[in-house]
Amino acid sequence: MKPVIKFLLLLCMMSINVKAQSERSALSTLNPKQKNLITISSYTAQGNLANLKTALNSGLDAGVTVNEIRESFVHLYAYCGFPRSLRGIMTFMEVIKERQAKGIKDRTGPEASPVKDNRGKYVRGKQTLEELTGMKEKDPKTGYAAFAPEIEVFLKEHLFADIFERDVLTYQERELVTVSVLSSIGGVEPMLQSHLGICLNVGITPEQLGEFMAVIKTTVTKENATSAEAVLDEVLKKK
Repeated sequence: MKPVIKFLLLLCMMSINVKAQSERSALSTLNPKQKNLITISSYTAQGNLANLKTALNSGLDAGVTVNEIRESFVHLYAYCGFPRSLRGIMTFMEVIKERQAKGIKDRTGPEASPVKDNRGKYVRGKQTLEELTGMKEKDPKTGYAAFAPEIEVFLKEHLFADIFERDVLTYQERELVTVSVLSSIGGVEPMLQSHLGICLNVGITPEQLGEFMAVIKTTVTKENATSAEAVLDEVLKKK
């Protein structure tokens, strides 16, 4: 083989390797939108409005749309309650007003698409939950679902149908918001463990969860950060 051809083949192989490494790196790194949603959700869950205001400005500056941030508030209320969510929304309204006064035009972003599935919400929510966990639900119901069947219905119909079906955020983004909230409020380790498992099931890598932990450590108490890290270690050991 001529030297020139060998050289060209070598360059081609190097290019392929660099591309592959770049793709692997992208898969193991949280993007700016994900990082900002984590931070925004954490401060909202804690009611830390001063730091939330800074995080909201950072998120908008990084290109996260108004609707994506607003949707994160809609999502996280299911995990930390209406009061925290509403305070976050009101803070966000203040930030938008201040930015508009400065002449800053932020991208609104798409609204949620209409739901075209005519099946009942319980059936749709059950399917969504099975997609998230990667497991089929078994009957008869046990645990909290048997003890308080009403809340099991609410979870399926409202959380996993009404909320999760809204396509403003992806499943990955919703789960990052969820684990951010659960890590921030503390004392809900079983739920955090479940949702960290869901994160892995929807395509978030262990490396990305490690990076998530690095972000969350900057926003929560040392106690909550240590607890969340212990839960993540346990989840990764089982994989």
